[in-house]
Amino acid sequence: MITLQNLLFPERDICTEFDLYFHLNDGAAVSLSEPALHLAPGGKARLGTYFNSFSLGKWHEAGALDGLFFALTGTGKVEVKLFLAIPDRSWEILYCEILTLDPEQESLADLSHYAALSERGVIFAEVKAAEAAATVTGGGFKTDKQPKHLPRLAVSITTFKREEAVRETVARLDAFIKSSPFGAGIHAFVVDNGASADIAATSNITPITNKNLGGAGGFARGLLEASQAGFTHCLFMDDDAAFHMENLHRTYAFLALTEHPDTAVAGAMINNTHKWAMWENGAWFEKSCHPLFCGADLRRLEEVVGMELATTGPAHRKAYPTLYGGWWFFAFRIDQAKHHPFPFFVRGDDISFSLANGFRITTLNGVVSFQDDFSEKESPLTLYLDLRNHLLHHLIFDTLDLGRVGTAKVALRFIMRSLVRFHYETAEAQLLSWQDVMRGPEFFASNADMAERRGRIKAMTDVETWRPADDFDLTERRRYTLRRGRGWMRLFVYSLNGHLLPFWNRRADRIVVGMGERGTLHPTWGAQQITYLNATRDKAYMVKQSKRRFFGFAWRLMGTTRRFLRDYKELKAAYRTQYPQMTSKSFWEKTLYAEPTDKAA
Repeated sequence: MITLQNLLFPERDICTEFDLYFHLNDGAAVSLSEPALHLAPGGKARLGTYFNSFSLGKWHEAGALDGLFFALTGTGKVEVKLFLAIPDRSWEILYCEILTLDPEQESLADLSHYAALSERGVIFAEVKAAEAAATVTGGGFKTDKQPKHLPRLAVSITTFKREEAVRETVARLDAFIKSSPFGAGIHAFVVDNGASADIAATSNITPITNKNLGGAGGFARGLLEASQAGFTHCLFMDDDAAFHMENLHRTYAFLALTEHPDTAVAGAMINNTHKWAMWENGAWFEKSCHPLFCGADLRRLEEVVGMELATTGPAHRKAYPTLYGGWWFFAFRIDQAKHHPFPFFVRGDDISFSLANGFRITTLNGVVSFQDDFSEKESPLTLYLDLRNHLLHHLIFDTLDLGRVGTAKVALRFIMRSLVRFHYETAEAQLLSWQDVMRGPEFFASNADMAERRGRIKAMTDVETWRPADDFDLTERRRYTLRRGRGWMRLFVYSLNGHLLPFWNRRADRIVVGMGERGTLHPTWGAQQITYLNATRDKAYMVKQSKRRFFGFAWRLMGTTRRFLRDYKELKAAYRTQYPQMTSKSFWEKTLYAEPTDKAA
C-alpha cells in the first residue's frame, strides 16, 4: 500500500489553528507536545478540515485509484464514520463501523466502493470514542495502486543572506528525507546566491554557491543541476519552509500516481497575520495577479469542501487559462519544462514559467506555505519589479495580448495608484521600470543581476523607508476622508486626490493608516498627508502631497506613454522572438557556468 496523505496535527512553529485540523466536541482534546487525539467516553473529533480531508476528485482524476482505505492507529474502541461530500447532491456515509485501535498495527476502513457513488467529492472522517477513553496517534488515506515509476524528486531551494532560516529548513528537510518512505527518491539542492549559508553536504543535501541573479537565477540553477543529475521531477520552494513536511509527502505521492505527465502541484499560501484564512489557492493572471479563494475561512467545512470541488476537473482549468503557481512551493516533471525561467531577477518569474510551459496545475488541500504579509515588503524596488513582469507577460503571451493601448493602461494604472497615494518615489521607480521594458530583451539579459538598478532605486528612495514610529507626529485631522458620498468620491477621483484642486494641501486631512490598508486606495481619498504604520506599529513613514512633483512627473509620464505607443509593435515582436532563447537551457548555462555543458536549448 501507498499512503496518499497522513493525518496532520498542529505544530507550534507552523500553525496552531486547531480548527484547520480537527473539529472537537467537549470530550476530545489535542496536545501540542505530542501528535495525538485524546477522546474521553463520547468524545468526538471530526476530520472534515483543510488539512485532513481527502480531495477524492483530484486524486481520482490524476489516475483511477486501485482501492482506497482510511487507516488509524491508537488505543481503544472507536466508531469510525467516513463521509463523502458529493457536488450538487446530498452527502453520503461511505463507512460506519466500530474499530479497536492498535498503536502498532493500522486499522483499515475500506472505501474502495466510492466509485459506485461518485468519483468526485471530498471524503472526511469522524472518530468517536465508543465505550471507554480512546487515543488516535496517526492515520491517513491509502491505496493499493502502485506507480509505474517512482519519481526522482530534486528539491531546489534558493537562498540569499537568510542563513538561520535556510539552515533550519535544511535540518527539517534532511530529517524528513531520512524518515520518509519516499526518502530514497528525494534530494535537496540548496542554491546559495549569497555565498553565506555554510550548508554542509550530506547524502541528502547538496549545497551550491551561485551568482546572485535573484530567484530566477537561483531556481534556474537548481533546475539545471537536477536535470544534469538525472532527476525526473523538481520542486521549487522557499528557504524558510514555513509548512508541514507533509507537503512533500502528498506532493510526491500525487506526482508518482498521476497519469498526466504535464501535472504540476502548486502549494497554496496562507498569510501569517490570519492563519485561518486562505490567501491564495492558485492564482490567475490578466492585467494583475488574481489569487483564488482569497479570504476563504478554512475553519469552516463548507468553505473547504466548496473550494476543493471548485478546483477539481477540466472546468476549473478552462475557466482560468492563465492559472499559475507561486514558487514558494511548485513541483513539476522536468521533461515538461520546455522553457526555463526568464531572467526577471525576482517577481513574475513564476507566472511566466507556468504560462510558458502550459502545466496542468493542481492544488491539494493541506499543501500550503505560511508567509508574512506581502504588504509590508512593498517598496519602490518591489513595485519596479512588479510592473516589469506585468508588462512583459502582456507583450509575450498571445492569451494576454491587450494591444498597445491596453498594455499602456496596465503601466498607467500602476503608476497612478502610487501618485494618488503620494508615493512619488515609487512612481519614479515604476516609470523607470516601464522605460527599462522599452529598452528591449537585451536589457534583461545584460542586467540579470539587477545590481545597477537596485543601487539606483535605493539611492532614489528616501521618504518611503521605514523609520521608528516615535519620529513621527501621529496626530490625525479627519474631515474629508470621512466623507464617502458619491459626490465627494467623484471629486476625489477626478481631481486625482486633490492634485488638481488649488490649495488642497492646506485643507485636506492628515491620516494614519495601518498595515491592513497600506495597499488600498480607499482610506487615502481626501488626505494630503498619510503616515503608514507597520504590522507591529513600531515603524512608520510619512508621505505628503506635492503638486510640484506631481506635475513635473506627469509631463515625463506623458512622454514615456507616447514613445511606448509608437514603438509597441516592434517591442512586442522583439520580446516574442527572443523569449525562447532567453528561457533556454543554453542561456542559463552560459549565464551561470563558465562553459556550457550542453549546447542544446
